[in-house]
Amino acid sequence: MEALCRFRAGWGYPTALLCTYGFFSSVKPLEPFLIPYLSGPDKNITAEQVNNQIFPVWTYSYLVVLIPVFLLTDYLRYKPVVIFQGVNLLVTSGLLLWAQGVAAMQIMEVFYSVVTACEVAYFSYIYSVVDLQHYQKVTAYCRSVQLLGYTVGSVLGQLMVSFSLMSYQGILVLNLVLISIALVTSCFLPMPQKSMFFHRKQGVDDAATSPPVQTSINETTGEPASNGVMEPQLDRSARTVDREGDTGQCFGVLLRLWREFLQCYSKQLLYWSLWWALATCGYNQTVNYVQVLWDHVGGSQNFAIYNGGVEAVSNLFSAAMAYAVGFTKVNWATWGELALGSFSGLGAASLFLMTFIGNIWVCYVAYVIFKCLYMLLITIAMFQIAADLSIERYALVFGGNNFVALVLQTVITAIVVDSRGLSLKIIPQFIVYGSYFTGITILFLLRGLYTVVSTRSRTNVSQTQREDALSTWTAVDIDAGRKLNALARGTAAQSQEVTAQPK
Repeated sequence: MEALCRFRAGWGYPTALLCTYGFFSSVKPLEPFLIPYLSGPDKNITAEQVNNQIFPVWTYSYLVVLIPVFLLTDYLRYKPVVIFQGVNLLVTSGLLLWAQGVAAMQIMEVFYSVVTACEVAYFSYIYSVVDLQHYQKVTAYCRSVQLLGYTVGSVLGQLMVSFSLMSYQGILVLNLVLISIALVTSCFLPMPQKSMFFHRKQGVDDAATSPPVQTSINETTGEPASNGVMEPQLDRSARTVDREGDTGQCFGVLLRLWREFLQCYSKQLLYWSLWWALATCGYNQTVNYVQVLWDHVGGSQNFAIYNGGVEAVSNLFSAAMAYAVGFTKVNWATWGELALGSFSGLGAASLFLMTFIGNIWVCYVAYVIFKCLYMLLITIAMFQIAADLSIERYALVFGGNNFVALVLQTVITAIVVDSRGLSLKIIPQFIVYGSYFTGITILFLLRGLYTVVSTRSRTNVSQTQREDALSTWTAVDIDAGRKLNALARGTAAQSQEVTAQPK
């Protein structure tokens, strides 16, 4: 009993509960087969209606609810929003199971946008209930378990569809059961006593969440290592704003958030964040509409039965790529932007292969490559940004980058996809997405080349200065040595003269 009490009082108990919730809420066996389900006899909605009328609603709704949910997550201290996410997941699955028609599916997309916006609560909750030294470990657990859930869901759905074990509606009923388990688990989460912005403890928390003076990465452990003394970076006015926020004055907290946000983006972080926002926008568009492309390329051959397997493989390979980043020793400050441009170019090539090669297997392979490349680069970008920021400021940058990506995604959706815009077919859509990543490639290749050349130039100048200084000091040393030798010879001669004088 005493061991159980210690476990519940430590960081393992909330981590285990949150990981359990993350796993069961991520197991979605129907998701790889959503297009065949909606366009099949169960819903009888055309692929064009799904593409141009239903899916765009998620993008618009997500943009509207993202910032309010972000602020409410911190104000309500995470747990209520995690529970609310589970409730919206239940509603989403229920609408998919029982509702009919385009309008009902659009309402379903609104509820699902709330689910995706509440992801910030899932990843932020753990920071408020565990100590700072456990942050990297519990973050890895939560992300890994969620990815495992996606993989298990894809494999489970693939097996059920391939062997006709369940109908699509039966799979949805199973999904409701899994979500119910996640919802019940979330109710047992301990209620945090503090949050990052609205409910902060003074003094200790300010120092704990402030970035170090200098930060480097330990190449052995991959963890940030402080090279200086931890000093709070907030000025006196910001601390006053904190106290105002703690007493319920939201305007003070919003003002502090804005000040913190402006301080987050240094010149180096700005380019990493720019790529994050641009690439995430293109990635989300691709993932959202790729099933429509598969349905178009596969045609009447019903290749949709392999969608779950493709998603499972892409998730596993993506996890492997992201894991490999931790063992790669590269000077990302010099080569990072060039890597962003180069791998983005490979992603653009994969999109063009999916578009112009009318073969479903090529399309599947190109999608796996595209997803792996994105996961590799976004892991590097997250690592580079997190290494220079406190947890608090990282949350701001994370939210800011995703918000910019969502704004761009909304613009692209309204112009390219929406039935009130150009309403392009799926092939022209993916030509646009491939061209979009080509633009990212050109931008970051040019920037990367400039960074490499300028870094090499500074290195050569520094080396030349060191060599000049060394040669100068060597010349001085030689001259001083000669003078010392002459002085020594003169002293020796005088000594000999003194010795030779008659006494």
